[in-house]
Amino acid sequence: MTIAATPSGAHGAASARATNRLPSLDVLRGLAVAGMILVVSPGDWNMAYAPLKHAPWNGWTLADMVFPTFLFSVGLAISLSLTALARDKRATAAKITRRVLALISLGLVLNALPYFDLAHLRLPGILQRIALCYALAVTLCLATARIGPDGRAMVNQPALLAAIAVILLGYWAALAWVPVPGIGAGHLDPGGSLPSWIDRGVFTVPHLWPYGTDATGAVVYDPEGLLSTLPAIVNVLVGVLAGTALKASQSRLPLLVAAVLLIGAGLTLDPVLVVNKQIWTSSFALFSGGFSLGVLAILSALLDRGPAALPRALTFPFRVLGGNAILAFTLSQILSAIGGVPVIASADGAITPQAWGDRLAKAVIDDPYLASFACALGILGLVVLALLPLHRRGLHVRL
Repeated sequence: MTIAATPSGAHGAASARATNRLPSLDVLRGLAVAGMILVVSPGDWNMAYAPLKHAPWNGWTLADMVFPTFLFSVGLAISLSLTALARDKRATAAKITRRVLALISLGLVLNALPYFDLAHLRLPGILQRIALCYALAVTLCLATARIGPDGRAMVNQPALLAAIAVILLGYWAALAWVPVPGIGAGHLDPGGSLPSWIDRGVFTVPHLWPYGTDATGAVVYDPEGLLSTLPAIVNVLVGVLAGTALKASQSRLPLLVAAVLLIGAGLTLDPVLVVNKQIWTSSFALFSGGFSLGVLAILSALLDRGPAALPRALTFPFRVLGGNAILAFTLSQILSAIGGVPVIASADGAITPQAWGDRLAKAVIDDPYLASFACALGILGLVVLALLPLHRRGLHVRL
């Protein structure tokens, strides 16, 4: 783990160049982390607003755009640090290995909370997928990098575009034509899809996400599974290309055009290859990549060039979260785990902190959906307050 220091509150194009940080990147990461917290922290799971619930299988909601946006942000950070990473390949390889192992280890620990039931420890997870996507994407960027006239490593855009095409087409072909034993090829249902079958065989059912069930209630898939990590790399690579475009041009219009094209491509493919986050179909990778790119283009236009067009108070919580995104995610997962343990005495017996908070919210808010959302906002506020001292000192914790 490392702690990097930059001037707190760095904002605007000049300060971004001086600190090697883009305000839009921190805010984008902060929005993604805030979205994660709001999705996993309702007071009552049955009373969560529809946009904060994941699509049951096919289709998408706003909640389904959160994780792809975080992966996109990983790629954006890679593009901004590629020159430094390429200076010493041996040191960089060691750094990448340490970071990947640290992310996977932390992900497993968080999955084990609160009871550390190793017999049912979920092996895949969000941090595990981030680690694998980061490792493969940064390795590809370094392996294909071009050396510019000034001797600095540059992103090889044609190579990354080719890699994206190969990954998306190859994954599509695998889903369509590789047969699942006893089921056949081309099935995209929870139990019959190729990624689900591979996860059951590699990780075994006791170590999958316990809510990845089919119509009978049997656990059959994991939304952060092994094979579906492959197309998720595309979201990282789209972020790399976006970062390259940000450095190359002052105009954000090309980013918006590219975002529209990616979203359009994903929706156009939907009748042929459904948009599905759970197995991260190629159409979903395109659609979600376009969504993240569009949000970045808007944020960059508002925050990165000259005086910020948005009030600092409006972006402040997201800058706090984005500056220490992994730490924010970790804190939210710890609070979520604690929130599910029945430790508070009540007339009905021991209840969980989550249920207790929901009761308090409902005592002052009549709308049960709004009360549930207020609980999620409370958790979000706690995480922001916990990270505030680090932000004030310009400290950024990195694995």
